[in-house]
Amino acid sequence: QVQLVESGGGLVQPGGSLRLSCVASGFSFDYYTIGWFRQAPGKEREGITAIATGDGKTYYADSVKDRFTISRDIAKNTIYLQMNNLKTEDTAVYYCAVEQIAPQLWWVANYDYVGQGTQVTVSA
Repeated sequence: QVQLVESGGGLVQPGGSLRLSCVASGFSFDYYTIGWFRQAPGKEREGITAIATGDGKTYYADSVKDRFTISRDIAKNTIYLQMNNLKTEDTAVYYCAVEQIAPQLWWVANYDYVGQGTQVTVSA
């Protein structure tokens, strides 16, 4: 049974930083792409970053590229999302998700398995 548990959200001022964590269980990093998507009130889900199986290559949406960094610690079954230079438009609920899909398709994935989400609010 796949389980994903996010943590690390909160309130931060514009320009600030946060690090989200996602502890995963019940599946192998070898066979699933894992990443993050977010959903702001009244908006559709937005896939923002994913990390590939095997080589761990990373992929980013243009909206977060050069500001966010995804990483993984396989020994701890954990992925991280380091978010720097946060903007008000980054305010959303952030979800960790996994799917058997090529990471290049993360932006159109169904996100078969999803965590409970963690709220990130960027406000002065």
